[in-house]
Amino acid sequence: QVQFVESGGGLVQPGGSLRLSCAASGIIFWLYDMGWYRQAPGKERELVASDTSGRCTSYADSVKGRFTIVRYNAKNTVYLQMNSLRPEDTAVYYCNRLARGVATDPWGQGTQVTVSS
Repeated sequence: QVQFVESGGGLVQPGGSLRLSCAASGIIFWLYDMGWYRQAPGKERELVASDTSGRCTSYADSVKGRFTIVRYNAKNTVYLQMNSLRPEDTAVYYCNRLARGVATDPWGQGTQVTVSS
């Protein structure tokens, strides 16, 4: 079955950087759009970055210019490079396959990102 395993989160100071990884299995990875989501405490899950099968990327306004989504098809992995992190970026981060911009599969366990001094 389809599975996503996220990793790379942690505690970082404001202004710091992290790189998240998402390893996908059970899908022909290169065929599909992929997205990174996040869910902060008390808030709904939101899409922050997406990659349309390697053709183009898009970002939520709140992360534009700071986050970069990169996919490595040979490893069935999608990354999220996060720079200039802010306390409001604190959330659990998830990846998923996208169809017309909407997540299609069961969620993985996510990876916690905490931005705090």
